[in-house]
Amino acid sequence: MGLISANVLFQLLGLITAILVAAYLYLKHVTYQYWSSKGVAQAEPVVPIGNLFPVLRGKKSVGQQMRDLYLKFRKNPIFGVYSFHIPNLVICDPEIIRFILTKEFTAFQDRGMYSNVTHEPLTANLFQLGSPKWRHLRMKFTPTFTSGKMKYMFTTVKDIANNLSKQIAIESSQSDLVEVKDLMARFSTDVIASVAFGIECNSLEIPEAEFRAWGRKFLQPEPLKNTMMTLCPSVMKMFNIKFIDEGTSNFIINAFKDTVEYRTANNVVRKDFMDLVIQLLTKGYVNSDDGKDTQQDSVTASDKITMLEGAAQAFVFWVAGFETSSSTATHCLYEMAMNQDIQDTLSEEMNRVLEKFGGLTYDAIMEMTYLHKVVSETLRKYPSVPILNRECNRKVELPGTGFVVPVGIQIVFPVLGIHWDPEIYPSPEKFDPERFTEENIAKRHRYAYLPFGEGPRNCIGMRFGLLQTKIGLITLLSKYRLKPGPDTKSPLVMDTGNFLQMPLGGMKLRIEERR
Repeated sequence: MGLISANVLFQLLGLITAILVAAYLYLKHVTYQYWSSKGVAQAEPVVPIGNLFPVLRGKKSVGQQMRDLYLKFRKNPIFGVYSFHIPNLVICDPEIIRFILTKEFTAFQDRGMYSNVTHEPLTANLFQLGSPKWRHLRMKFTPTFTSGKMKYMFTTVKDIANNLSKQIAIESSQSDLVEVKDLMARFSTDVIASVAFGIECNSLEIPEAEFRAWGRKFLQPEPLKNTMMTLCPSVMKMFNIKFIDEGTSNFIINAFKDTVEYRTANNVVRKDFMDLVIQLLTKGYVNSDDGKDTQQDSVTASDKITMLEGAAQAFVFWVAGFETSSSTATHCLYEMAMNQDIQDTLSEEMNRVLEKFGGLTYDAIMEMTYLHKVVSETLRKYPSVPILNRECNRKVELPGTGFVVPVGIQIVFPVLGIHWDPEIYPSPEKFDPERFTEENIAKRHRYAYLPFGEGPRNCIGMRFGLLQTKIGLITLLSKYRLKPGPDTKSPLVMDTGNFLQMPLGGMKLRIEERR
């Protein structure tokens, strides 16, 4: 009996070994020859994870890996990589990027990212959705981010900036070292909680406030999940892996529903994003910038968004609003601490313009041209979203390559790599706001700067993100001088476990009041 069992076990092990060897050979000599067989340069893959080995080991983020591969292959207009068994096409040439994002947008309108509306309703957001649902919602939500609507929301952000100013005074009086990363995250969390959910969470005063706690939980490093969500979503769907944990999902949906129900029942109207979403829920459109109801007879019930669709947009506004804005502000404060001359020039402009306008106003921010250069350079060096994605939905030949993109191919734009290309941005490690003078901008290809994407699917909340970030920076830098702390590292160490660009750990900077 023992001999029979040993023979069966031996045969089973032999079968498993044969299957593994066959799988290895197939991946190496068939799957991983996809790009080279089509005459496209390719990065050397590792069986069975393709070009993701540094990412899965936690040595690099997805954005850093694509940056390094771009810098190696940038002389090619395109090159191929593999995410596990899935081929991805990386675009290097800014003119081809323009071709895909704008000229032939209809063939590449989907991001190709993970979205499972049935099992995860919050993934039905504008960032993750594909067409035609994306197009429908984009048309609905575009009027919520006009410059007129930004002016409406300005007062709310300014009020929270006053709380930020008070909190800085308290913390700087207790110690000359201030944790600016968490401080800016709490500021942006309070802004988004108020504007997107109508909730005053006061995380500036109470760091463990519920909105802030759930934000920290959502952004815990998960390199494998983040990689699959962006580069190989079919794997997530195959194994039914959730992108958003159930606790975060329930919190956001309930917070959204409670606010809608309260405002509707009590006829509460505030000039914020939530008010605009409620208009889409109840009427199917938003009022014009002058506040007038523009209802037309052609509006039907199908034009109204659902409660879960509204919650999904509030969710992505929450994530993008508190994390990308706070990280941009943090990166900027770091660079100001490391570049005192730039900080002095910026502070001088802020105080001069504030005096001219009698305080912080929307028009005052628009007049701070050097601030805009500084923020632009921050987003060049530290783009919040380090790669962009698209998926091909019909065969298209890429100009100048002779290559016809097959349907279903995942396309990657290495934003971080392009922003660090020394031929486009000389000495890319240097922080230089003068890269964004009108003259220098005109010298570069427009699609060599992509912090908010480009084309019809660019970031819909760009105006608000910039507004929120600038208000936070003005609040600090108009009154205080920042200097490196004893543990400040140069260059800045980035978190490799997140899809978004953010510094690793905290950031304590020395802060002193300007005289």
